[in-house]
Amino acid sequence: MITGIKGFNDILPGEVERWQHIEATARRVFGLYGFAEIRIPILEKTDLFRRSIGDTTDIVEKEMYSFVDKGENAVTMRPEGTASVMRAYIEHKLYAQDPVAKLYYMGPMFRYERPQKGRYRQFHQIGAEVTGVTDPKVDAQVLTMLCHFFAELGLSEPTLQINSLGCPECRPVYRETLKTFLRERLDQLCDDCKRRYETNPLRALDCKSAHCKEATAGAPAMLDHLCAGCDDHFAATRRHLERAGTIYAINNRMVRGLDYYTRTTFELVTGLLGAQSAVAAGGRYDGLIADLGGPAISGIGFAMGVERVALLLGGQEFARRPDLFIAALGGESQDEAFRLMCGLQRLGVSVEMDYEGKSLKSQMRRSDKFNARFTLIIGGDELVNGKAVLKAMDTGTQGDVVLDPAVIAEQIR
Repeated sequence: MITGIKGFNDILPGEVERWQHIEATARRVFGLYGFAEIRIPILEKTDLFRRSIGDTTDIVEKEMYSFVDKGENAVTMRPEGTASVMRAYIEHKLYAQDPVAKLYYMGPMFRYERPQKGRYRQFHQIGAEVTGVTDPKVDAQVLTMLCHFFAELGLSEPTLQINSLGCPECRPVYRETLKTFLRERLDQLCDDCKRRYETNPLRALDCKSAHCKEATAGAPAMLDHLCAGCDDHFAATRRHLERAGTIYAINNRMVRGLDYYTRTTFELVTGLLGAQSAVAAGGRYDGLIADLGGPAISGIGFAMGVERVALLLGGQEFARRPDLFIAALGGESQDEAFRLMCGLQRLGVSVEMDYEGKSLKSQMRRSDKFNARFTLIIGGDELVNGKAVLKAMDTGTQGDVVLDPAVIAEQIR
């Protein structure tokens, strides 16, 4: 028997309906805020992610699925969506139509990391990006939209945490201040944080290692080292969140694993999924579009893990109920049931039937298994009379109905 690859999961009927509910909710809510869907390829040139994510990130160093194709091109299965969306934005000159673009995407991403609860090697993200607006009102709107999405799913968790990572003017100064603090504690840090000390020391602040958490307690905060522009931007973002009624908390230890983030950064976190608590995350990336060869246009966005959102929805039932199950006794009744089923389906009614001519008792058990809203039983007498009993399964009420698709459809709507 050939089994699936570790970390690449099948999404089976019964579970896939939960995913469809998440995706439909995202499309509906994001549409309210003026976002349009973009579909990006799974395979990109490796240089795209090296330039955008950064050579010193864990993703590029250890996690990307990269290979050389038959044309001797270095290609990578996308590990995240923002770089691909920005590549498309630049390549197709969407900024020439209007520098302000609101785009969202859905689909699989790929990283070679240890599979754990809600995180796999093929995982799925829903993300959104806004370009061309530096005003902090758009930061607040993006965050409000994300919280609105989770509220529409009926989830009181996750909760919003925000921080600022500064800009190229103030972050280098903070970086050196943090390195000075960490230098005296290097022997207490985990191997990953020691390795990243020179290239990406900020990652020590959000390391999950208990030793690193203890060693970095009392570390200087980026919020205390912001330049005037970044400080004003963060303060305005907070004011607009409060005006929108969007509840948040400040987490001054929050950093991002990708190099392109600046200023506003955020996560939606929960304690319901263990130590890996972020369900959605993102931030502002005002230099990324220019770094990828486009014009100097700002951007902000986020991505959420669909697997993790699905876990938060727990045991909620999303499977669809068929409108009607037709139980037919005998060959001619089976043929009539098939005719009715096809006609009803063309009218937008979901119908199931038994194809094997089993006993009435067996067919009724199958109707119960499908949890059909109505059941129609057809036998020889019903064929002669042109009528059959239509039973509402939830209430037990029943009545005669003509064996005509249009009439039956009207009765069950």
